[in-house]
Amino acid sequence: MKAALCVVPGHESHVAGLAKRLRAIDRMECEAMGRSAGRALCHGLAASAQVWTVMVGGEPHAMFGVVVESAAGGDAIPWFLGSDLVARHGRAMIELGPAVISAMHGHGARLRNFVSSDNRQAIRLLERWGFSVEHEQVVMRGVAFRRFIRESK
Repeated sequence: MKAALCVVPGHESHVAGLAKRLRAIDRMECEAMGRSAGRALCHGLAASAQVWTVMVGGEPHAMFGVVVESAAGGDAIPWFLGSDLVARHGRAMIELGPAVISAMHGHGARLRNFVSSDNRQAIRLLERWGFSVEHEQVVMRGVAFRRFIRESK
């Protein structure tokens, strides 16, 4: 039986443990964006208007948040980094989506960011959460990414 997911406010004490557990593809995305896993999590925590941590068995297994890019323009940048364990909780993550996406839209009408073209699991989750994932690729530090976007209704 899978341990239940618990979502709590993101905290700096979650960073070190999660950085060690990140999925290889999430780690690769961080490095392609110019940061180590730990630095990416610290940056996300510091820059975000709101951050959540997904706990499994009392340990951090994912963090996600939203950075306000332009309050006047209504643009915000959602991000998500997780472990292999949280990735195995697909149904729970899909169910978590509506509340999280609604909270993120509270910080921006247009949510957009990039996901690795090879991160099929994240792309499927984004699409289930109502994001459009573009087919055009942008290469950063040798890694192909696709833009994803969602506009509030």
